[in-house]
Amino acid sequence: MDRPLTFIILGCGGRGNAFSQSIEANPLFGTVVAVADPDAARRDRVGDRHGVPADMRFASWEEALARPKLAEVCINTTMDKLHVASGVKALDLGYHMLLEKPMATSLADCVAIDAARQRNQRVVAVCHSMRYDRTHAEMIRLLRARTIGDIVSLDQLEAVEHTHQAHSFVRGNWGNESRSTFMLMAKSCHDIDAIAYTIGTPCERVSSFGSLTLFKAERAPAGAPARCTDGCPVEASCPYSALKLYTGDSAKQHWYAHPAGTAGLPTAQQVEMMRTSPYGRCVYRCDNDVVDHQVVNMEFAGGVTATFTMTAFTTFGGRQIRIHGTEGFMAVDLTARTIEWTVFSTGQRHRVDIAAQRGSHGGADDNILAEFIAAVRRGDPNGVLTTTAESLRTHAIVFAAERSRRERRMVEMSELVGARTATAS
Repeated sequence: MDRPLTFIILGCGGRGNAFSQSIEANPLFGTVVAVADPDAARRDRVGDRHGVPADMRFASWEEALARPKLAEVCINTTMDKLHVASGVKALDLGYHMLLEKPMATSLADCVAIDAARQRNQRVVAVCHSMRYDRTHAEMIRLLRARTIGDIVSLDQLEAVEHTHQAHSFVRGNWGNESRSTFMLMAKSCHDIDAIAYTIGTPCERVSSFGSLTLFKAERAPAGAPARCTDGCPVEASCPYSALKLYTGDSAKQHWYAHPAGTAGLPTAQQVEMMRTSPYGRCVYRCDNDVVDHQVVNMEFAGGVTATFTMTAFTTFGGRQIRIHGTEGFMAVDLTARTIEWTVFSTGQRHRVDIAAQRGSHGGADDNILAEFIAAVRRGDPNGVLTTTAESLRTHAIVFAAERSRRERRMVEMSELVGARTATAS
């Protein structure tokens, strides 16, 4: 039965707000009855949208989950390091949960969330959006149909785009590992998840390389001050100027002005905010420490190999995938929504163009939410593509890659499987 559900949203920032909008646009999904966020403006934006009473608007997830169960479903879009505490608490209270990626920031915490899901027999979906992208889904269908034979190797690029890196992973919430997590987990765990899903056999070993190359003090232009508002001599030519990204008419070209809090404000007020906001800092003089480029090499059972590249240094964002099969070659552009492949035996070229879908992450977030809600209605914990068990399996590859990068060695996945078993016991 397609009965409406009740929701509590923990975290009303970008992701929580997006899911809130999806529920508003699809009334049959149900009703948001409670919200929690330390920022009153974000909390009230979502609360007002759904008519949430004042006594059901909480200043923290802890306050919200201190109450008896308030809804059937918890949409958990708290910050990365809060996922384990908030997630386990919500599951133990009996909530079904839609959990933003990454699942958690340590292997032990991922295990704890999966254990909580198992003991409470709840439906939990981790938001690995790539699996739910229509272009990616069609790519999987074609590959499972052996359109290019057996997969031999795969290359995937995540183009972060240079100003996005500066906004989110230098000045923003995910720039410093101690406040969030390492870059590969924060930005690319669903890329690794998608690669593992595409290949479909266990990953056996991993190596990785990467570093922070550009966004650091020794690369600052001569005379660059701590803030873009302090008379920088290269402000006019700097692509990362806070005045360009967050103030004036140019700010209207970027979504960055919304999380920075300057969207829609008069220019003078925007500039004044940049004098104290973390987004007003010179990108070469921040406290960021996450990498700005990284490669991951993976070998899967049967000798299938894959490479993944995450880089800030592109003028475009999005993902491009190349798959090399025994009977053909396939190239996929998720942003352009195109799939092209050539069959070796005939030389015939094929192309599929996928229609655009509205919604965040190219409509993938709506697809996740719809599948998750259907599984909750059926009471089917295995009714989603990205269960906690599946996310734990692919997150382990991410942890192995980061261990490889830090320790400068190849890591066998059996090392982490042993650690996971020991943690769970």
